[in-house]
Amino acid sequence: MLVPVHACSLALVVAMDGSSSVDDREHRQQLQGLAHALRDAEVVDAIQAVGGIWFSSFEWSGRHKQQVQVGWRFLNSAGDADAAADQLSNARRGFTEFPTALGYALGYASVHLRKVPQECLRLVIDVAGDGINNEGFGPRMAYDAFDFTGITVNALAIAGADPDPIAYYQQEVVRGAGAFVEVANGFDDYTRAMKRKLLREILFSLSAEGPHPPQVTVARADILLPSSGKNP
Repeated sequence: MLVPVHACSLALVVAMDGSSSVDDREHRQQLQGLAHALRDAEVVDAIQAVGGIWFSSFEWSGRHKQQVQVGWRFLNSAGDADAAADQLSNARRGFTEFPTALGYALGYASVHLRKVPQECLRLVIDVAGDGINNEGFGPRMAYDAFDFTGITVNALAIAGADPDPIAYYQQEVVRGAGAFVEVANGFDDYTRAMKRKLLREILFSLSAEGPHPPQVTVARADILLPSSGKNP
């Protein structure tokens, strides 16, 4: 695996919901959805267009329940993406019966991002989930307690729960320049939503407008709307 000596464009960590509101089939859909999105030809082309990215992912649920699925890997080819996708596909679920400690997941992600092996121009956390925080401190306290300097937090909200997580992720979770919420219309829509989100994040630096000012948008299907759970 060749790693350039100059600063990379993006370090991206995906935080995948493993709480008890997610059954085994849905968890597998998340794993396979992210794996399929990484293998997608458009995503691979985007990765190569920016000169490669650093990628990692972990599963989260309760307060101290976080498990790395893919350690930091530099992706800059279809082979690199395939290797990361294979690792995801073979990852074993770590948790099945713990609540949704979203603040703890964010804190873990912020520390994990600082361990990326190379300096990167952008640091991004992707939080995917189907419900709101219901154990321990929430996102706002995580942002006060951990170092999120220069970190953008985007979200993939899986619609269908009560309370629905979309507004919660808009108001409490996303943070930083160009932050947005991508909506998956149920777990069956996870692959499409994840691909769309990855493309937006990877190609951010190639946008014709350049870096955007802080904003929050919601992406549902192919429509971007300005912003204003099945949870245990």
